[in-house]
Amino acid sequence: MEKTTTRSTLSEAVFKNVGLSRNESSSLVDSVFTEILKSLISGKDVKISSFGTFVVRSKKERIGRNPKTGQEVPITARNVVTFRASNVLKSKVDSGNKLLKSET
Repeated sequence: MEKTTTRSTLSEAVFKNVGLSRNESSSLVDSVFTEILKSLISGKDVKISSFGTFVVRSKKERIGRNPKTGQEVPITARNVVTFRASNVLKSKVDSGNKLLKSET
């Protein structure tokens, strides 16, 4: 069983479930990711109902420490993307875990 979902597995799912051609399915998946990326780059949050929210956070410059040597190293300011799962997603994942445990 495959442990990672990729663009190609998402495209294949769209192909099987929606009925678009493989090329159209691949283009659709790429378009969705492109729109999410454009929004995040422009600083907008991306909220997908019943799934979760992607948020861009600005992190300030700070001093870090190399765990091997203990040497202090400056960490530059940067933007990071965080994801917060919706309660609907959390409960569906939890229900799936319960189903998997009961099957074993």
